[in-house]
Amino acid sequence: MKKIYMFLIILFLFVNGMISQNYPTPLEGDYVIKNFEFENGKKLKELNLHYITLGKPAKGKDGKVNNAVLIKHGTTGNGKSFLNSRFAGNLFGPGQLLDANKYFIILTDDIGHGKSSKPSDGLRMDFPEYTYDDMVHANYKLLTEHLNINHLRLVMGTSMGGMQSWVWGYTYPNFMDAIMPLASLPVEIAGRNRMQRALIVKLIKMDPEWKNGEYSEQPKVGLSGAIGQLMFMVSSPLQWQKSAPTREEAEEMLDKLVDRYLSIMDANDMMYAFESSRFYNPAPHLSKIKAPLIAINSADDQVNPPELGLMEKEIKKVENGKFILLPITDETSGHGTHSNPMMWGEYLAELLAISK
Repeated sequence: MKKIYMFLIILFLFVNGMISQNYPTPLEGDYVIKNFEFENGKKLKELNLHYITLGKPAKGKDGKVNNAVLIKHGTTGNGKSFLNSRFAGNLFGPGQLLDANKYFIILTDDIGHGKSSKPSDGLRMDFPEYTYDDMVHANYKLLTEHLNINHLRLVMGTSMGGMQSWVWGYTYPNFMDAIMPLASLPVEIAGRNRMQRALIVKLIKMDPEWKNGEYSEQPKVGLSGAIGQLMFMVSSPLQWQKSAPTREEAEEMLDKLVDRYLSIMDANDMMYAFESSRFYNPAPHLSKIKAPLIAINSADDQVNPPELGLMEKEIKKVENGKFILLPITDETSGHGTHSNPMMWGEYLAELLAISK
């Protein structure tokens, strides 16, 4: 109970301005791309991309921006999700690894996510089916056409953002100095991973209340099943056992998690987000990556389980690539370890040092 009271006190102080963040004030913006063409040939008259920036860009003598850092979020997430004490509080403050007084931090909402264009805005199932390549292409246009960023000091990302980091590396190999994919694999989404993603879509579509995407209220039964799949994809058996050591606590935790997800999820958006990975497969292109790259996974990540041995094989194709597998500890949290810089900060420091 003491921990709960302390958390509530800290939360109260923060909300009332008595505790301030230790990094510069984030600025939000939007960029509308006219007649954006997707990989499948479909077009959207206006594709809105929402973004957040911290700090200011700087250029070197060669005219290239030399301090821009692009950080990509995971599936169903958004850029704002990084602005918390665990992530931003350990990275963006004075003297920290990505000090926003020194670096220009860019947090984007990908297509289909956050405040960027997505099916739930009105097009529903008529929204173009997008891919990771579409997301990367759109963000490249945001950087170069709107933010005037002609080079990245670092591109990094968590989960889906980690996968997109690989895509950035081979699609625009001269555009960045360093790459850090977190909680990802540079291979086709297959096996258990693909089955879970496909099941998320099937469960929603099986609910009669989905109505081919034309629902007036969320299809609660199908969406709850899909949320269950997502929860178990990203969960940590160790941390969940610690959080819910009795049957009663486990059932209460389950109900609260499902209810929380139901309050923020849209069925169509969720289907599109998980289907966007369907053509992802960096493996044939990894030799094109030029920038130093350190990929980090954790041993308790059930989305990218280490027993598959896939990273060890594929990282050899990256000339300046390195793979770190974090062991399971009381501090790791499965797939979510990607958002805890305390677990992998030393490797980010190493990457920044070797890519100067």
